[in-house]
Amino acid sequence: MTGKPTFEAIVARHGATVLRVCRAVVGAVDADDAWSETFLSAMRAYPDLPADANVEAWLVTIAHRKAIDITRGTGRRAILVAEPNEAPIAAGAGRSGLDLDDELAGALAALPAKQRQAVAYHYVAGLPYAAVAATLGGSTDAARRAAADGIATLRRTYPGAASRKGNRR
Repeated sequence: MTGKPTFEAIVARHGATVLRVCRAVVGAVDADDAWSETFLSAMRAYPDLPADANVEAWLVTIAHRKAIDITRGTGRRAILVAEPNEAPIAAGAGRSGLDLDDELAGALAALPAKQRQAVAYHYVAGLPYAAVAATLGGSTDAARRAAADGIATLRRTYPGAASRKGNRR
């Protein structure tokens, strides 16, 4: 049988990758919402997807659009803050208690949007630069440059980057 896989099989195969991309692009707080919105939208469009389509690139493109929607929505929402019950921590103090994943997420979040997205789509989702360019809009060379600049910045700013230089997907 050469038909398309079931949508459930698509979610099982690509769900973790889409979640990692969502976390990298919108952060841990909004990642679950972006993931859910991605697969709801994909479920509606899946019957019309050609059988030979690159499903992973298609899902990352949808996730990209949902991340933009969430980012725009976050900018419009009021942020409630509680009264601080302790003095602020000096810059750099207490960093040893952070997970490396938290530090990496912070370093990734500090990148400009195009670099963060290019790094997430190429290095996290494993998409080729042509698919990254199609998702972000622009040329393959621009996608490659954005990813390279993002990785270079991460290597300078993320404490664990020196030990991971050779670990490229």
